[in-house]
Amino acid sequence: MIRKDIDWRTASTEYVTAKPFQHVIIDDFWLPEIAEELFNEFPEYDDHKVWNAHYNNAIENKKACNHWDKFPRTTYKAFNFLNSAEFTQLVKQTTFHYDIEMDVGLHGGGWHAHMNGGNLNMHLDYNIHPKLGLQRRLNIIVYLSKNWDTAYGGGLELWSHNEETNQPLAHVKTVDIKFNRAVLFNTTQNSWHGLPLPLSCPDDMIRQSMAAYYLGPAEKNTPDRPRARFAPRQDQIGNSEIEELIKQRSSITNIKYT
Repeated sequence: MIRKDIDWRTASTEYVTAKPFQHVIIDDFWLPEIAEELFNEFPEYDDHKVWNAHYNNAIENKKACNHWDKFPRTTYKAFNFLNSAEFTQLVKQTTFHYDIEMDVGLHGGGWHAHMNGGNLNMHLDYNIHPKLGLQRRLNIIVYLSKNWDTAYGGGLELWSHNEETNQPLAHVKTVDIKFNRAVLFNTTQNSWHGLPLPLSCPDDMIRQSMAAYYLGPAEKNTPDRPRARFAPRQDQIGNSEIEELIKQRSSITNIKYT
């Protein structure tokens, strides 16, 4: 289902050396005909029969679906392929995480959609799976939007980490949206990521993506974080309502802001 000529050796080198945390970008990820089918199968934003999650608040505005029974044939096969021994072995060899498996329950994964005004504050993903007790090690996200202008925003921002405040420090890189572009990244390295600035795309366009996560036994002294930990945007720092929302969303109380 993916290109056979992907240079995984080069991808591994790029992954290991990437900043601010380990990641690699792979363009033209799916075979062209598969990518077209995935695009065609992606649901409309207002299809209430599909989306099983809708977040609409000051720190995240998106819809998601992780129900396998809602996926059409090619989408179902694509997620199944990401779970296959064949692809998981490629991920292991690329990232040197040899004890991983995909979360077949797609907890937090599946289809993701953002429309005009959509956003996702910088955050660290949940660290310990709430049901499996395994550590979330890696994310793979594949963009499925066509004819996307970078002026619309929506690229995945990668930020460095402030050790003193345990908050995002500085914007280092943006993975711009490009149809059939995949990004594979390590989530265990204080991996702050998100799309914090609201999208400014036309009302008839959707930031479309699919996401899957790979888990492994919890590493020693790993934080027990069962939910994503969000950070306020610069213009939200000092806003008590936003800070309380983040505490509730993250299910933690000992957050410090600067």
